[in-house]
Amino acid sequence: MMSYASWTRTRSTLRLMRQHGWRILATPRTLQGSRNKQAPYWADGSPAPYALDNGAWGCHTRGEPFDADHFRWALDKLGENADWVVIPDKVGDREATLESAEQWWPRLKGLRLLLPVQDGMVEGDVEPWLDKGAGLFVGGTTDWKMGSIRRWTTLARQHNAHCHVARINGAARIKTCSHFGVDSVDGKSIVLFPSTFHLLNNALRQRPLFGGTQ
Repeated sequence: MMSYASWTRTRSTLRLMRQHGWRILATPRTLQGSRNKQAPYWADGSPAPYALDNGAWGCHTRGEPFDADHFRWALDKLGENADWVVIPDKVGDREATLESAEQWWPRLKGLRLLLPVQDGMVEGDVEPWLDKGAGLFVGGTTDWKMGSIRRWTTLARQHNAHCHVARINGAARIKTCSHFGVDSVDGKSIVLFPSTFHLLNNALRQRPLFGGTQ
């Protein structure tokens, strides 16, 4: 299972991430805050592998509307070489997220895309996007997300699609994701609290029990 963390300027954290195979989760906001507004890089200045989130969660937590212009700007700079790009969504809103996916798909088609999965979504909402070649970016509220991981990993495997779970910041949740066969996770914990790196990395590398895949 692959792990992504927010881009940090702490060189020691970047060195640990690179050494242990972590990747960067970039957003329009973190890209704009970078020194040269360029793609993520490691402590020595060499390019770092990354995925591109749409920034909707950050806008939501700041009480701001989604900034489509900043997302387009980041997409032009990073989209082509990203591991995957998260289709713009509306946090906590099933219908608005599906409508947003319809609107953005023509602009994003051709990239490796993940559809955000929100509270209340069911398999029938998601399968048309899997059939188009998208993967899943499991968001939503924490309780709903953690309680529905099995459903989404099972569906993703049936369609040979990538399944990512967002905002996984503790060892227990990492192990749960690994157990259910999640392909990748992200979190901010090692950026906010660098001392947690080895705890979380050990959980990430521990082989899952009871038939999970990694």
